Amino acid sequence: MLEHFHVPPEDETRVMSADLRRSVDSLFRKIGLSNADAALATDALVSADDRGTDTHGVSNMMRRYIEMFGQGYVNPDPNWRTERESATTATINCDAGLGLVVAPKAMQIAIEKADRYGIGAVTMSNGRHAGMMAYHAMLALPHDMIGYAITAGGQNMVPTFGAEPRMAANPHACAVPTGEMPPFVLDISSSSVAANKITLLRRMEKPTIPGLMAAADGSPIMDEEEVPDHTWLLPTGATREMGSHKGYGLSVVAQVFGGILSSGAFGDYGMGHMSHFVAAYKVDAFTDVSRFKKSMDDFMTYLAETPPAPGHDRVYYAGLVEHEEAQDRAERGIPLHNEVIEWFDSISAELGTEPLKR
Repeated sequence: MLEHFHVPPEDETRVMSADLRRSVDSLFRKIGLSNADAALATDALVSADDRGTDTHGVSNMMRRYIEMFGQGYVNPDPNWRTERESATTATINCDAGLGLVVAPKAMQIAIEKADRYGIGAVTMSNGRHAGMMAYHAMLALPHDMIGYAITAGGQNMVPTFGAEPRMAANPHACAVPTGEMPPFVLDISSSSVAANKITLLRRMEKPTIPGLMAAADGSPIMDEEEVPDHTWLLPTGATREMGSHKGYGLSVVAQVFGGILSSGAFGDYGMGHMSHFVAAYKVDAFTDVSRFKKSMDDFMTYLAETPPAPGHDRVYYAGLVEHEEAQDRAERGIPLHNEVIEWFDSISAELGTEPLKR
């Protein structure tokens, strides 16, 4: 994550992952999830913090989930069901279930289909927030499969040339297995920045940087200034001259595979409502697994050993930074903003749940 979005050391408290998981699991069970679903939701949520994807970890999302459950936007015990199915595909109605819980189960269906037929794909309607999409894509890695996951919903991103938001920062994630090198894990929003990073800026009282947000009339904000009250994002690229049509198009693709393909949904289709899509591709349905992993190792090494441009120490590939951050946080703990620590203390006292140890 860019340094601009990191919690300053003087404002952080380090918490070990196991301690954070105990507190989060206790909160999920308190708001109505079964023990099994709470464990799954906890793993999906805290895995984001483990990998340094703080935008989709506990800092931004846990309090929002509690609010959504309390307001009735999320079903804690969904009767999710398969409404249409073929040998390699399925369409699921999530019954307003939290995506942290339903999406991993859908990916397991995709994996089982891919194990038999080489490819498995599942689209989901009537879902709710699914957290870090890389989590769901990465579930395919232990099975020597390539995982793909996308989500869609909401209206907080303006289309290129648009004066009001019609799309969202719909993210795409792809996880590719390797041999010895850390796996390639791409997780990108269709917008110039994830909406939750704007939340981080507000928490840290930092300005927005050029090309992230749109003004109230849809015009790209191309100067550093105070974060506006609204959160209208720009597509990846910010302006047409810099390629915003590409991010806009990626958002539409996510909406098609998640919303249109599952139920025909798009636009403002309900508070908290989101659609998802996951797929798994079995490597040995296409090529020899050992050869593929060796080639991926060589490819990732080839990229990582690129001579750096002036002013830079090294070249990365998607997933390498997160892999190294996970190793660091496993030793030193997860850095949470002190305001987040205070919130955990307050909510655990209010609900009588497991306090956050640090």
